[in-house]
Amino acid sequence: MTSAAGAKGNGRPPLETLRRIANNRPPPVTGERCEMCAEPIAESHQHVVNLESRGLMCTCRGCYLLFTAENAELRYRAVPDRYLSFPEFALGPGQWDSLEIPVGLAFIFRNSVQGRTVAFYPGPAGATESELSLSAWESIVASNPRLGLLRPDVEALLVHTPGRGQRGFTCNIVPIDACYELVGQLRTLWRGFDGGTEVHDAMDRFFATVDKRSRPAPAMDGPPRS
Repeated sequence: MTSAAGAKGNGRPPLETLRRIANNRPPPVTGERCEMCAEPIAESHQHVVNLESRGLMCTCRGCYLLFTAENAELRYRAVPDRYLSFPEFALGPGQWDSLEIPVGLAFIFRNSVQGRTVAFYPGPAGATESELSLSAWESIVASNPRLGLLRPDVEALLVHTPGRGQRGFTCNIVPIDACYELVGQLRTLWRGFDGGTEVHDAMDRFFATVDKRSRPAPAMDGPPRS
């Protein structure tokens, strides 16, 4: 055990020793870090999904690449940066109503752990989840087979009606982290019954980005995923 006398005997008063220890401390951690290996990461970075908790984890490029294999039996899965459009997407009479989604916007994804397709839509409290009618969803996929390109857990189908005098629905495949980011942003901006001007402006910017990044969905090589 080191005593004050011992420190004094080494030629360093106790106060000086404490100052030396304090001055040699490593600098505090600043900026974002990978949630797997703690390496510093840029503000714009990639994510992986925890399949059990549905939580997103910020990762460096190295950790992200560990979970890119689609068919691997892993607890985590990398979120791809893929945007696809479906110019010929169509919903028949009553198909949207059969999904029982009360607003004109929904993110639909496949939860592989629970073995079901779910939807969530934005609102003042954040994301509201809705379990889809299996028969209703199968009917929509049968009419639009390329929706089977959707990758479980890491991508979502963004389905919405443009509104403001426009008719019909549009559909895109987008990364699941983009969906959560939009829902979180809308929650902070939401005012009144329909969200207010800031919410509508944020949604317009989001859809403009989706349109810019999207390319037409390729043809299916096999049967659609259910």
